Amino acid sequence: MEESIQFAKKYVEDLLSFYGLNLDVYATTEDGEVIEINVPSTHMNGFLIGNHGDTMRSLQYLTSMALKTAEHEITRVNVDIADYKKQRAHRLEDKAQAWLDEVKQSSEDKHLPPMNSADRRTLHKLAGENGLVTESEGEGRDRHIVLRAGEGSAKSEAENETDDEVEVEVRLDKNKAEGDSDKA
Repeated sequence: MEESIQFAKKYVEDLLSFYGLNLDVYATTEDGEVIEINVPSTHMNGFLIGNHGDTMRSLQYLTSMALKTAEHEITRVNVDIADYKKQRAHRLEDKAQAWLDEVKQSSEDKHLPPMNSADRRTLHKLAGENGLVTESEGEGRDRHIVLRAGEGSAKSEAENETDDEVEVEVRLDKNKAEGDSDKA
């Protein structure tokens, strides 16, 4: 496990060095399943985070693939640059509380805007803690949550969000294989 953490830490530091950033990133795991990598704040935060966190997610994906290629024990990675994800989660929780209160008061379903799987997991958890039922609908970038009043747990939907990420990876691998066979 320690070998996986050190590999991921060095990999991210090496990637950042290509941009002239010689940083010491912080890497750890709390649950033994996901490596948490925290990159300190720099003058290039906007570039490293990207539009809505796209560059940061790409860095996370590259690191995860490098761990898989090197056949390390832990391959799931969460990269956070200048606490962007932590701050985003707090902003989302504030918005979510208003949505949850609205559904509790009206008892009507509420379709939320499309969001990434990490944000959906956060909402599934919050809704479950508040006695609401959630369901994810849609595909890809249009996938969103529907909040419903009622007793129940959002746990099964939250677990499905991880399956969605794997399904996308499988589709990407399949498309790549089909593209490779076309070249033959």
